Amino acid sequence: MTFKDLGLCDELLLSINEIGYKKPTDIQKKIIPYILIGRDILGCAQTGTGKTGSFLIPLIEILNFGKSKSRMPRALILAPTRELAMQVSEEFKKINKYLNLEIALLIGGVSFVDQEIKLSKGVDVIVATPGRLLDHIERGKVLIKDIKIFIIDEADRMLDMGFIPDIIKINKLLPKIRQTLFFSATLSNEILNIGKNMLINPKEISIHPYSSISANIESTFIKTNAINKMNDLKTLLCIYDVKSAVIFCNKKTDVHKVSKFLNKNKFKTVCLHGDMNQSLRIKSLDKFKDRSAKILIASDVAARGIDIDNLSHVFNYDVPNNPEDYIHRIGRTGRAGKKGKAYTIFDKSDDKNILLIEKLIKAKVKKIDINQIVSSKNLSNQNLIRVKKNIGKVIQNNKSKISLLPVENFLNFKESGKIPDFLNKNN
Repeated sequence: MTFKDLGLCDELLLSINEIGYKKPTDIQKKIIPYILIGRDILGCAQTGTGKTGSFLIPLIEILNFGKSKSRMPRALILAPTRELAMQVSEEFKKINKYLNLEIALLIGGVSFVDQEIKLSKGVDVIVATPGRLLDHIERGKVLIKDIKIFIIDEADRMLDMGFIPDIIKINKLLPKIRQTLFFSATLSNEILNIGKNMLINPKEISIHPYSSISANIESTFIKTNAINKMNDLKTLLCIYDVKSAVIFCNKKTDVHKVSKFLNKNKFKTVCLHGDMNQSLRIKSLDKFKDRSAKILIASDVAARGIDIDNLSHVFNYDVPNNPEDYIHRIGRTGRAGKKGKAYTIFDKSDDKNILLIEKLIKAKVKKIDINQIVSSKNLSNQNLIRVKKNIGKVIQNNKSKISLLPVENFLNFKESGKIPDFLNKNN
């Protein structure tokens, strides 16, 4: 099946082709036809499946025929986080490139005035977080009684973050006769009960069980200890060919600690967490996307809200306390058919959380000791030399001595022509 087979207009087909979408993903093949004929959808899909395109493409096709009134949009998309709302808005603009639909992004941390000016000019689509949308409704700046299509993205995350009361309140303000698209990574009984009150005879479509990990992601758990954690993270960044990486921390305070440590060791990093104001969060994401910074260090606020092209690696500085967050974290890489690698640093205190992850994914995780990685004979000479060069640069820049690892000692002795017997025997 091609996008043309879905009966989309020429302008949409042109923008989709320019974005680089070659053919519909599994979820797009199954969901788009039902949305185009007006069915309510109860969709279950994990990150990286093309879910956002599955509702934006038919939404734009439908809205292309008609016009919105001032302050009365025709479509509403709710997202749990600012980052996810921004991502949906950016994707909409790309797909809408050759059409004239207007969109307003309503999120916290941004001036009300700018958002109100946009709304006053009339928009076809609103993408919003629940709290900021209610703020605008209470201020009388937007009416949602003319909404034709209502989309809830990441409903399970909405539940986790306590947004369900807000969504119920918003739902009561919407017209009863409308099309509703309800997406969640899990379909728990609570999520299903919420959906029943909003959907009419929905088509239920599930793509890839939530507990599954994409075959494009190589995931490894690396054993270390709390004392050497930061140094071991640095070692991994040196050993592997990291083009761009996201490092996830459980605590917001650790985000800055890790960033400061890596910056001292000449890595270019930016931070992203919930305590940062919106302008700083946008600035960090922009720097990471344009490759001004190679590494983004984030808390879980970003786990479901960023989509970076060609993200080669994900590092979990901490094993996530919630096993579901593990799926979302590593799902930032290995997207759109590309390969990705995910590494999770752990010690003996993480055994319980690892067991929860194994229970969720119904498989044992691959574990390896950090010392095995460093001393492995399977590491290529090129990688070893790069490790040596990177650590050498750190020594020169910091003008301080550090203890070299066994592989580096071997290379140094080898170049000097004086290799101790114990090194010769082991190598």
